[in-house]
Amino acid sequence: MMMEKLIIGNKTAKLPIIQGGMGVGVSRSGLAGAVAAEGGIGVISTAQIGYDEPGFETNQKECNRNAIEKHVKKALEQAKGGLVGVNIMVALKDYADHVKTAVKAGADVIISGAGLPVELPGLVEGFHTKIAPIVSTEKAAHVILKMWERKYHRTADFVIIEGPKAGGHLGFSREQLLNGEMQEYDSEIVKIIRTVKEYSAKFGCKIPVIVAGGIFSRNDVSHALQLGADGVQVASKFVATEECDADEAYKEAYIHAKASDVEIIESPVGMPGRALRNAFLEQVGKSTAVVEKCYGCLAKCNPARIPYCITDALIRAVKGDTEHGLIFCGADVGKINRISTVHEVMQELIV
Repeated sequence: MMMEKLIIGNKTAKLPIIQGGMGVGVSRSGLAGAVAAEGGIGVISTAQIGYDEPGFETNQKECNRNAIEKHVKKALEQAKGGLVGVNIMVALKDYADHVKTAVKAGADVIISGAGLPVELPGLVEGFHTKIAPIVSTEKAAHVILKMWERKYHRTADFVIIEGPKAGGHLGFSREQLLNGEMQEYDSEIVKIIRTVKEYSAKFGCKIPVIVAGGIFSRNDVSHALQLGADGVQVASKFVATEECDADEAYKEAYIHAKASDVEIIESPVGMPGRALRNAFLEQVGKSTAVVEKCYGCLAKCNPARIPYCITDALIRAVKGDTEHGLIFCGADVGKINRISTVHEVMQELIV
């Protein structure tokens, strides 16, 4: 099955490949701009995006806002007319502020997961920015599309289905992931696509569906398209590229990782996540760290009760301290064995 252009309303990507948003600092303007320039949709993650801005330790809110504006504009300059998106987690304390900042900076699309983005349509009102929820079940897709219809009299511009092989925070229970309950996920994808088609018919428009999680090869892309998807989202494969915004040591951790190094963790976000086993996770498993400083990143986070500060752990990793930081990854990270380029990765995915 051959790829077609990804048409999202009045915006078009030459290739139906979206680069997944990865925080903290893993996917910023360097990676997103390069993917957009290749014809895909490059995506910036706003999760503590301003970690290296002057004054971050004392004013995270302003630094993140400044970094969102800076990196969106920078990626758009590099994109050569391609599309630049922004991934904003619903779980963030400053979610609404991040959305408004990204939209004003000129983001082509906003992608939201880690919770149901109930208020997203209202936050982009008056702008031409396209919006997409990330869902992992047919139930979640139905709930969010029904809510947007009832409250805003509109629907999604596209929908991303994130499966159980994805990296970072996952929309499944720890038990489902560890017991392999979601291994046969194709049927869920088909059900979600069917639900989205119902809303496409209702609103008289095409709502593209993108499949994410475990997309590594041309065969994976072809399989997603055969299930009825309009495109794919890929994340881990883009980490080991020259253009990725993370430190070289972070990329090396991906290159040297084996499938057996991947584990399902309990994140302070309140969701399970997939990450690389290292000294940090071993220590977390033995004792709870004392959280001396709160960075105010998550809406539902009590520093007195969490096992560690996720902001602190992610910043250490992206700066290169891969033994004492948190390294999120997808299930197929063990297949990555060298540093490549965004161009090479895109070419490896085109069918």
